[in-house]
Amino acid sequence: MASPGPGVPHPWNRGFEWQGHAGPFTFLSPEQVRRYDDDGFFVIEDLVPPDVLAATVAETDRFEAETDAFLRGLDGERVSIAEAGAITFSVHLVARSPLLRDLTRHPRLAAVARDLLGSDVHLYWDQAVYKKPEKPRRFPWHQDNGYAYVEPQQYLTIWLALTDATVDNGCPQVVPGVHRRGTLRHEYVEPLGFQCFDDPPGVVAAPVRAGGGVVFSSLTPHLTGPNLTDAVRKAYIVQYAPAGACRLEGDPAAGPPTGSVPCDDPSRQFPV
Repeated sequence: MASPGPGVPHPWNRGFEWQGHAGPFTFLSPEQVRRYDDDGFFVIEDLVPPDVLAATVAETDRFEAETDAFLRGLDGERVSIAEAGAITFSVHLVARSPLLRDLTRHPRLAAVARDLLGSDVHLYWDQAVYKKPEKPRRFPWHQDNGYAYVEPQQYLTIWLALTDATVDNGCPQVVPGVHRRGTLRHEYVEPLGFQCFDDPPGVVAAPVRAGGGVVFSSLTPHLTGPNLTDAVRKAYIVQYAPAGACRLEGDPAAGPPTGSVPCDDPSRQFPV
């Protein structure tokens, strides 16, 4: 039975039941998997070795510089929820970077994905997210599946810390247990993005050192707080979905989905 919690179900979320994990597990411990099933997240330190981390930071820095320059050339210096000096998103980098393509297939990341999604796993999404100190701003409470509705709803996010992520600079914060209800209804809040509820009880911060990751479900409500330090907080978001996953199309307020798009773009949604 789904856990009670804030928010209301998404109109397309009917009859959802969380699928737990019985193992065997090749990389994760039973305790880590239990936390994932019960709380919707866990922190894993030292997920990638220092040399891989250093190469990843150098590569994402290069792409983020392009993103920042693009934003600063616009009137208002922003597009949607991305804004120079506040937060930038450099998306689909695996389509342009062999190094990052290899990172998403790193044995440790792939093992986490297989333990939680099964043996047939594809990359779903990747993006570098840099939270800047010039314009401190928190991200709203949301589920990843609230931005684009994917079936099956249970896919996976690995929030890889490229610098130490702390409460002061905007580490992830989550609401445990709500993931078991499935996708919630989201509304767009200008200029922050989609939000499923506001100021829920039971919030848990998930700080993590550089090279570690916060592993959470696409259904886990989360946000990142404002960056109150004088340095950029850097993260690389890697998401995996079971083979055959599709993104539903249509207006949830108008009725059922009008179609679906397979998540199988070979340039960025490849098997791992």
